[in-house]
Amino acid sequence: MINRKKPVSAAPNDGHAHPDDDQPVAASASWGDVPAYLQDCLQRSFLFLDTLLDRGNDYLEHLEQGTPPLLKFAHEVVLDGHDLPQACNYALLRLQPPAGLPVNPQARPVVVVDPRAGHGPGIGGFKFDSEVGMAMKAGHTVYFVTFRPEPEDGQTLVTVMDAEARFLEEVIRRHPQCSAKPVVIGNCQAGWAMMTLDAVRPELFGPLMMVGAPASYWAGSSTLNPMRYSGANLGGTWLASLAADLGADRFDGAYLVENFEKLNPANTFWNKYYNLWAGVDQEAARFLEFERWWGGFFRMTGAEIEAITENLFVGNKLARGELQVRGKPVNLREISAPIVVFASWGDNITPPPQALNWIIDTWGDERAIAAAGRTIIYVLHESVGHLGIFVGGSVALKEHDQLVSSLDVIESLPPGLYEMKLERKDGRPTQRWDVLEPGDYTVHYEHRTMEDLRKLNPEGREEEAIFSTISQWSQMNAQFYKTWVRPWVRMTATRESANALMRMNPLRMQRQLFSDAHPAAAFIRQQAAQARAQRVQLDPQHPLKQYEARMAQKITDELNAWRDQRDARTVRMTRQMFGPNGLGAWLPPREPDAELAQRWAQQELGRYRETVIGQIAEGGFAEAVCRIVIAGMISIGVFERRSLRLARLLAQLPNMHASVSAQTNWVQLLKEQARITAVAPVEALNALGQMLPDAASRERALALSAAVMMIEPTLANPRSEIIELLIGTLDVNPDKVIALARKLTSAIGAGSDEVTVPAGELEAAPVKRPRASSPRRTEAKPAPTPARTQRKAAAPAQPSKAAKSVTSAKSLKPAKPSSATTTKRSARSRSN
Repeated sequence: MINRKKPVSAAPNDGHAHPDDDQPVAASASWGDVPAYLQDCLQRSFLFLDTLLDRGNDYLEHLEQGTPPLLKFAHEVVLDGHDLPQACNYALLRLQPPAGLPVNPQARPVVVVDPRAGHGPGIGGFKFDSEVGMAMKAGHTVYFVTFRPEPEDGQTLVTVMDAEARFLEEVIRRHPQCSAKPVVIGNCQAGWAMMTLDAVRPELFGPLMMVGAPASYWAGSSTLNPMRYSGANLGGTWLASLAADLGADRFDGAYLVENFEKLNPANTFWNKYYNLWAGVDQEAARFLEFERWWGGFFRMTGAEIEAITENLFVGNKLARGELQVRGKPVNLREISAPIVVFASWGDNITPPPQALNWIIDTWGDERAIAAAGRTIIYVLHESVGHLGIFVGGSVALKEHDQLVSSLDVIESLPPGLYEMKLERKDGRPTQRWDVLEPGDYTVHYEHRTMEDLRKLNPEGREEEAIFSTISQWSQMNAQFYKTWVRPWVRMTATRESANALMRMNPLRMQRQLFSDAHPAAAFIRQQAAQARAQRVQLDPQHPLKQYEARMAQKITDELNAWRDQRDARTVRMTRQMFGPNGLGAWLPPREPDAELAQRWAQQELGRYRETVIGQIAEGGFAEAVCRIVIAGMISIGVFERRSLRLARLLAQLPNMHASVSAQTNWVQLLKEQARITAVAPVEALNALGQMLPDAASRERALALSAAVMMIEPTLANPRSEIIELLIGTLDVNPDKVIALARKLTSAIGAGSDEVTVPAGELEAAPVKRPRASSPRRTEAKPAPTPARTQRKAAAPAQPSKAAKSVTSAKSLKPAKPSSATTTKRSARSRSN
């Protein structure tokens, strides 16, 4: 209210205090310039309404255009699924990079697949700072799998899978000069789709990156993702079938978007619009860009949504190997190329347990992953939300950039389970061989175990038993619906009624009704134009603006409290209805998938160990070097990106050993030795004496291994714990080993990939094979636990009847040989 009292100077100066003397000053200090704030509010309101009109216009325009993918990049159609023998609404696009970003023809192609989870395609290439932009920046040719808003009649998930396989075949055909298979990025729902295809057609895939992709649908907790409880109280999957039948065999994706919006009602009903109104001058463009994608609703066939809900969301059949394609079960263990899983703790749609627990349910033991020659890597973000994983600029410039730039290392990693860690180089002095790891981050891969994955879920996995009961209950309801209700619904539903029902969806209506066709649109446009011409800008510290922000936060807090109460009630009801005192007593849960996988893993590890033990001493210099590097990296608990790139350069050194040639495949040897070390770590080290029969070979092998592991802050000490251990075990001169290791690393040009070795510095050594009748055993003392590294590592098995006992991966001490076969150390080796 405007103060109309006289100014203080007009008050009688009688020496007495008057009630109204200081009132104008106090009001000004408390509320600031009230008229200006009111004018600012009015202007913001018209600009806010003007933006909503633009949103409605964008929605209608997008429909008229046929709802094309909202990609930032120009593109051409390579293959259209409509033209395939089994038609589907998918298509393969080739994206054109912006000017100034040349394509490296030798770089492998990258294929980005967006999710069909209610919205339209384009989120993976929404802006330059995205998965697509980072791949283009690295010189890759980028392809994009898109889809149209309406499916083809008769389309199924298998139809789509066949089309995507044909797309990958075409990508491979178009790049004959590149021997490496394409990198495939599957976002959200496309992650499990690409994983399924990878298991069925592994020959088409290079590394598979699953970004925010669920694969373990029962996993999670009541606080991380309460959304998984909501379907239980509704009876399971039959509602999705009903919605598809009412849509005349079309399931409206707007229903899925509604479920997403219900997860965060504070944002859906308040924050999204308040943030636009509060900062309309800056937020309007961003709001319209995102809403153009968020408001693009696509449909599926009834067969597709039923397959998704019954087999995946409720059935959880993918990880346990019960999902079938043409009558054959899909086995995720058939995926041979590396898998990278990117998840975030801020993602309430696909939290880390849902993205990662399939590893436990599929493999059972981390040693089984290594023994099978598979590589699985996961990356965890601390806070970014579900959509931010795909469109967050900071995420693109950090995680996506480092993932794309580390493809060479990811494929060179020894088999096993790893967590990829990124650390900024800020404040660190420039390190030697920094050219091997350019950019702002240093990357390393830490060994992980199944126990590490279990610890990611603070509530454990016991509650998954409830969802096993829910799955059985859902199957019963679905069967009842399909038998007794579906025929009547399908008789009444027509395509015209389905389209009318689709247009009446509230998410569509709010966009359709508020556009330039609205009766008040002209007035709003006029007032918005005047507001821009006479805009009043207030200081953010204005008292009324601060009060406004506090009130907005209070509304947010109240909506969040209501959401938490709603979710807690849903969780409580689910536990009561389907727990052991409810339907769980009638429909008991099945045996946990993790226990089945663990039994399988123990059997496989035992069988593979029996095979390996008989061939443990086979191989020569190159195999021994790889075995030592594996043991050293496991003892440290981490593989560094620079170490593996340094190893690649060291492998080019001439005259390393007579048995090593330019055709030696070091990466393949590294993977083979990692498989052996996974099941027989003690025997693998004991056999080194047989694989390296002479002192010169041993010195060179230890020196080369030490050089690979020299990546550390000082970059000067090649004597790691495992090297110290083997120097004594193999009875070699430590001074020669260390001197040769330093010569090897000095031979590598610090500023290029050139390898320069002084002539005669690495003379060839004769190759000798040990006699089979006199195998040599060696004894080694356990290495001390590294003081500078306390990372948790996988625990390989000790030799035992069932191959179940484990030894510390940080010591890898060989079994103590008998006195008759123990090699005595010299006094010089004992002193070192």
